[in-house]
Amino acid sequence: MTFRYGQRHACEIEAAHRVAAAQGVAAHVVVDIDLRQWGGSALTGDDAVPKDRDVSATHDIPVTYVPARNTIFLSFALAWAETLDATDIFVGVNALDYSGYPDCRPDYLRAFETMANLATRAGVEGTQRLSIHAPLLHLTKAGIIALGQSLGVDYSITTSCYDPSSDGAACGHCDACLLRLKGFAEAGMPDPIAYVEARET
Repeated sequence: MTFRYGQRHACEIEAAHRVAAAQGVAAHVVVDIDLRQWGGSALTGDDAVPKDRDVSATHDIPVTYVPARNTIFLSFALAWAETLDATDIFVGVNALDYSGYPDCRPDYLRAFETMANLATRAGVEGTQRLSIHAPLLHLTKAGIIALGQSLGVDYSITTSCYDPSSDGAACGHCDACLLRLKGFAEAGMPDPIAYVEARET
């Protein structure tokens, strides 16, 4: 499940299509929601995306935080899971090399799982016990890169950038790019995606 929510880095949707096709998923749903209606984030509004921050430092919640985004995403996933009689939802959040997002934390995921099992017909009737899985939650970015490599992930078809150029090249300076580059460097691997010409990768 991929979300087109009015994000400025909408090239991630095309990357999701590429990844889904490469993995041969049974169904890839793209959900349209317009979170630009109320803004509140540099990813859905006009505020500048922060560049060249020290990603190893502790920061307050950044302007790239999208209000309630993961709650909205997980709620849609919960609805789809119930219709499929599925008991497991997987989400790619990470609590270590992240930039202060409150909805990427273990306590949040546990609370959502509890709520999910109280909020659905299947949960109340006892026909479905839903579990939220976050396999990347406690891995460093280097650990994520290494795990992906061991599983045969083709990183050249992925993207992470919050502020890509018009042709989809990563900026190399936003938090997402800096964390990605740090992860590849620490894993001892080159990052195969395209960055804007001014960035040395």
